[in-house]
Amino acid sequence: MGKKDRRWDKPPTETLRVREGFTVDGFDCASTPGFPGDEDDGERFMEDRGETLSDLQEQLFAEGRSGGTRSVLLVLQGMDTSGKGGIVRHVLGMVDPQGVQHTSFGVPTAEERSHHYLWRIERALPSAGKIGVFDRSHYEDVLVVRVHNLVAADVWGARYDEINAWEQRRIDEGTRIIKCALMVSPERQLERLAERLDRPDKHWKYNPGDLDERAHWDAYMQAYQAVFDRCSTESAPWYAIPADNKWFARLAVSELLATTLEDMNLTWPAADFDVDAEKARIAALHD
Repeated sequence: MGKKDRRWDKPPTETLRVREGFTVDGFDCASTPGFPGDEDDGERFMEDRGETLSDLQEQLFAEGRSGGTRSVLLVLQGMDTSGKGGIVRHVLGMVDPQGVQHTSFGVPTAEERSHHYLWRIERALPSAGKIGVFDRSHYEDVLVVRVHNLVAADVWGARYDEINAWEQRRIDEGTRIIKCALMVSPERQLERLAERLDRPDKHWKYNPGDLDERAHWDAYMQAYQAVFDRCSTESAPWYAIPADNKWFARLAVSELLATTLEDMNLTWPAADFDVDAEKARIAALHD
């Protein structure tokens, strides 16, 4: 098999899906499940796949502009430096930006804290025909909140079932949900944090608080395990993405997004006017 012909041996929908029995402990963050090639192969394939992704996104957008109600929501979770921003730039950068709604969720504002924790999430859901991207998401309320004991255990403990029910309602309304956890190793995270200090163009990305959060690594991994155990459902499964190799994480997410759009059986909306009559009008203007 020549390099240029390399494709997935098994699709990410199979190799990366979190199923019963999945454990965070021992997960190989540097692996490339299902893809036999190297970085060069991955970049070539991603560029090729990007053309398909762009066409599918345009069809979804056209459907939304023509009365359709469907949309896609890409949820990105991960520890600091896991590459969430790079996914947004490199994967969503392959499609028309007018068809993308991107929201980055930080610490809740005073107004957001005065509402139910899903209030700010509801307000950011993609409209019909759009691909919504959440950089962090409603899962912060069972990750950060749990690790730092921001609310009582019985409060965040009840949120897993509430999130599952909320996601199912969104799915029933026509939103496909793709949940990607970018799994970076503590060793690679430390390398990336150090790189930010070595490069003046990356200083703006460095946050001293990232090292403080790193001290809670084990607690975060326990929280992620609980999320996987409780919220990887049949209709909205989690995908655990090895993220030590940024190229693979980007390739995997682009494939998951493209596969989801393909499964929607998108078509171009039929014209709501007489095409032949309009052709005749244009022809007349040439005379």
